[in-house]
Amino acid sequence: MGAVIVLAMAVCVFVAVWVVSLPSRAAFRLTAVLGSRPAGATGPVPSAVIARLRGTAGSLTGRRKRLAARRSAVIELCDAIATELAAGRPAATALTSAAEALQDVPGLSAVTDAARNGDDVAEALIRASQTQGNEALRLLAGCWRIGVDRGGMLAAVIDGLADSLRDEQSHREDIALQLAGPRATARLLAVLPALGLAMAAALGAKPWTFLFGSLPGALCLCLGAALDALGLWWTSHLATSAEHLQ
Repeated sequence: MGAVIVLAMAVCVFVAVWVVSLPSRAAFRLTAVLGSRPAGATGPVPSAVIARLRGTAGSLTGRRKRLAARRSAVIELCDAIATELAAGRPAATALTSAAEALQDVPGLSAVTDAARNGDDVAEALIRASQTQGNEALRLLAGCWRIGVDRGGMLAAVIDGLADSLRDEQSHREDIALQLAGPRATARLLAVLPALGLAMAAALGAKPWTFLFGSLPGALCLCLGAALDALGLWWTSHLATSAEHLQ
C-alpha cells in the first residue's frame, strides 16, 4: 500500500509541474513533445522532456511572431499598392513594385509572377492566402477583382482595406494584452495550494504526513492535482477562444 501511495504522489507531482510548465495553447502538442528526445538533450528522460517543453515554448513564441510579421507585411503591401495606384501606376505595376520590398509574405512571388505575365492575379492572391498569416490576401483578391476586373476605385478600396486590417490587428493585440492578466492569475492560483500546504506545515499541522502517508491523503492529493490541472486547462481554453473570437 505504501508503494502505491508513493507512486500516486509522484504521478500527481509530475502532472502538476508538467501542466504549469506548458506554454499557453500548447497542450494539444503533447504527443509531439513527448514523441522524441530533443537535439542536445543528453540527460535522463525528465531532463529531455523539460528541454523539449522549453524548445516548444520558444517555437510557439517564434511562430506567433512570424504570424504577426506576416499580417503586418500584408498591411504594408496594401498601403504600398494604394500609394502606387494613387501615383498613377497601372495596377499590375503597382503590385509588383509594392511586393519587391516585402520579404515576410510567403507565396507573394507567385502573385508578382501572375501580375507580370498577365495571369489571374486574384486567383494567385487567393492561393497565397491559404498560408497562415496571409489570410487578408483573400480580401485583397476581392478588392482586386472589384477594381480591375469590374472597374472601380481600386486605390481607395485597397487603402480602406489597409485601414480595416490595421484596426483588426490593433484589436487583436489589445485582446492579447487583456488576456495576459487572467492567464498570469490562473498560474498564480494554481501554485497557491502548495503555499497553503507549506504554511500548514509551518504551523505544525503536518499536511505532508497526511497526504503522503495515508490512502485518503493520497486520494485528496490526486483529486486536488487533477482539479488544479483542469482549472489551468479550462482557463487556457477560454483565453484561446476569446483570442479567436471575431
